[in-house]
This record gives sequence, structure tokens and C-alpha cells, in this order.
Amino acid sequence: MPASRRSSSKTSGPAAQGSQSTISFGARSKVIKPSIPKQSKKKDASLLKEVKAVSPAPESESLTTAEVALADQVQQEVQRPKTKAEEDAEKVTDAQVKRYWRAKEDERKAPRVHQEGVSINEKILRHFDLSSQYGPCIGIARMKRWNRANNLNLHPPIEVLTVLIREENMGSLVSQRAYVDELLSSRLSSDPKPT
Repeated sequence: MPASRRSSSKTSGPAAQGSQSTISFGARSKVIKPSIPKQSKKKDASLLKEVKAVSPAPESESLTTAEVALADQVQQEVQRPKTKAEEDAEKVTDAQVKRYWRAKEDERKAPRVHQEGVSINEKILRHFDLSSQYGPCIGIARMKRWNRANNLNLHPPIEVLTVLIREENMGSLVSQRAYVDELLSSRLSSDPKPT
């Protein structure tokens, strides 16, 4: 037979009478949001004019803030004195770079079909981008990432630095930005394409 419940208990229990306060949802406990007075349209229009007058016009629509930051990083890397690693990288020949890439390709079971139209230099840089043992590649110039990995004794490939120096000498700032970074921060058009 099941135990009966006691209706008026004075024992210590989780819901003993008088020991637990009740929550009141009455008129006295009403919470009111602070209200903000509505401004006149004239004040809004004058504020908008001030904001337009203060905000500078964009210098160029083609550069994003990430691209500007990467360009600054590249300029800082270019202005510092050459390291021994950079001097060694300048001595690496094209044949050594191709041999390095051929060894990387031989490690794979199948060829990279999706990169058929890409140059060897770009393939090497993309492989470096996706090598997580050298640290994150988003938001940092490739040269700075290579130097950081080298300073941390992670032994990044000298061929990557060779490719980066050659691209820099050709004046290509695009090669300093990781391909993944370009994909993640690409500008998508919201306008439907005409058919």
C-alpha cells in the first residue's frame, strides 16, 4: 500500500510551509523599461549632416581593411634588415623549388586535380597556408608567418621563403595574403546576375 501524504506538515522538507518565499507577479513588482525620449526629425537630420561631414571618404573601394593591414605587415617585413634565412632563400634555384614540390606531390596518392591551372609557386604557397603546424594563416602576411614559424624553431621550408621573396621582388602583394584568407573575406555580390 502506498504511503499517504501529509497535508499540513511541520517537518523539515523542501517545501515546508513558511520556509520558502513566494514570487509575486502583482502590480507592485512590475518592471518597466527605461524609455528614451523621441528626438525631432530636425535634430536627426542635423546629426546626419555632421556625421557625413566628419567621416572621410574611402580612398579606394578595392582595398578592404584586411588588405590594408596585410600591406602594412608586408611593408614592415620589407623594411627590416635581411636575415640569414632570407640570404639562404635567395640562393635556392628554380630546380630546387620544383624538386621540393615534386616531393610533396609524391607524398600524395592522387594528383591535385583542382589545382591544374595554378603555378608551382602558388601551389607551394597554398600548401604552406594549409600547413597548420606553422600557425594560423588568417589575418597575417605569409612572410610574417614564415618568420614567426622560423623564430619558434618550427622549421618552415626554405622553398616557401624563396617563393615569397621572388613574388615580393616582382611587386606582387597578392602573394602575401593566404588563399584561405581571400576566400573567407571575399566580397559577395548580393545582386542577382542577369540571365
